[in-house]
Amino acid sequence: MPYVVTSPCIDVKDTGCLDECPVDAIYEGDRKLYINPNECTECGACASACPIGAIMLDLEVPKAERAFVKSEKEFFSTVLPGRDEPLGDPGGAKTVGKVGADTPFVAGYEVS
Repeated sequence: MPYVVTSPCIDVKDTGCLDECPVDAIYEGDRKLYINPNECTECGACASACPIGAIMLDLEVPKAERAFVKSEKEFFSTVLPGRDEPLGDPGGAKTVGKVGADTPFVAGYEVS
């Protein structure tokens, strides 16, 4: 997996990164943004544009945030609340719009 959106994005969702992604691989959940690992080209434009430092390469995610790597994958590969099938790889976030759901991990995440 290339880039991952971590906990600083939860309940903030600064969308400055959305316009910077040249392949439209950043999707909007209910509480945070998610990067599709199969659509991301690892250009790093999103990480540079994120004013809160929530986006980083998966190998650079600190140990305390490692669960976000798994959650990012699950956002696209599992059936989310209110949906009938996994989101998968739709080919761009603009074609999907706001997903309006999160993985169970993010939905239950307590922001300190």
